[in-house]
Amino acid sequence: MNTLKAALLGTALTALGAGTVFAQTVELPPNAKAGECYARVLVPAQYAERSEKVLVSPASKKIETTEAQFDVVEKRVLVEEASEKLEVVPAVFEMVEETVIVKEASENLVSVPASFTTVEEKVLVKPAYTTWKKGRGPIEQIDSATGEIMCLIEVPAEYKTVKKRVLQAPATTKKESMPAVTKTIKVKKMVQPPKTRTITIPAKYETVSVRKLVSPAREVVTEIPAEYSTVTKSSKISDGRVEWRSILCETNVGVGIVTRIQRALQSKGYNPGKIDGVLGGSTMLAIDRYQRASGLATGQLTMQTIKALGVSL
Repeated sequence: MNTLKAALLGTALTALGAGTVFAQTVELPPNAKAGECYARVLVPAQYAERSEKVLVSPASKKIETTEAQFDVVEKRVLVEEASEKLEVVPAVFEMVEETVIVKEASENLVSVPASFTTVEEKVLVKPAYTTWKKGRGPIEQIDSATGEIMCLIEVPAEYKTVKKRVLQAPATTKKESMPAVTKTIKVKKMVQPPKTRTITIPAKYETVSVRKLVSPAREVVTEIPAEYSTVTKSSKISDGRVEWRSILCETNVGVGIVTRIQRALQSKGYNPGKIDGVLGGSTMLAIDRYQRASGLATGQLTMQTIKALGVSL
């Protein structure tokens, strides 16, 4: 029992000293019950998490082009003009070269894809906040009402870096001109007509294959929707505070209660040291770690912590 008292109060008080301290107390726990002990403890700040959609890739367009369609048709081309021949002096002819169109000039649409770049953006995950931390000084806490040293510290904000795809230049199309394809053929032309009776010589034709445009090139535009990513942000709903809480002390401790607390801590993965029923440094360290991990008030072995551990008094 003396070990429990030393762990909870920190040092023994003389009768005169204790009487002086309680006489100077100006703040006491509200709604206190007889037979229970109370201490000022730190109740941590409460946070709530919310999900938020962040744009990763903006909406864009995909442009695809279809090539122009051609058909091969036959075309009758004049290769020798009609002429006249004289019975006395025949006409004089010579072969000359002439260019004919085999494939008409056309235009093709060529797609130029959109260009993108990836940028990073810092997203606030948890805002900065301040909290109280127990301090040390030349005069340590003597009991649960006086001498406690508390330090206000600032915890910086937390950020998360997300990547998103940004459109640099949209997709476009451009036209390419396709020149006509020609063919050079030789044509017999009259250079000197007959001088006497004329004999008519009919014209001569040649059939050649020519590519003819059936349908022009066209483009198909496909809408690409924007992409989003869901990130979780934490926001404070209540600040940390110091308040009176019911704790375990000599007045309300039962037989074997410390042993049951040590076993409960051990079962939850918090090492209390030796299971000896003594509320020593290892056990108090395990209690503090369990309280912080569970979001419970810290600084003392509160009744709330005992209840959370599932230990009955």
